[in-house]
Amino acid sequence: MNQQAMLKKIKKMQDEMVATQQEINNTVFYASAGGVVSVEMYGTKELKKVSVSGDFEAEGKEDYEMLGDMIVAACNQAVKEIELVTEEKMNKYQSMLGGFGF
Repeated sequence: MNQQAMLKKIKKMQDEMVATQQEINNTVFYASAGGVVSVEMYGTKELKKVSVSGDFEAEGKEDYEMLGDMIVAACNQAVKEIELVTEEKMNKYQSMLGGFGF
């Protein structure tokens, strides 16, 4: 493969990587905890929405602490999902670029 063809292939791959990352960034990921809290988070890990079930009733300080813990758990779950999807979708580019000595 001549150098110009290789550079063209690398440029195409870079464009695909950017498009894939933008697609991930614009995707909304959903997660929930305890059936009480649900969150929506963009692929950029920016929180879009937190919802608390109308059935949740706080009777004391412990209930608010539990609610806070569920919000954290749901957010962490969404982040893990984003990282997993990002790794799955971007991994093929890493292995391809490795073949080019990058």
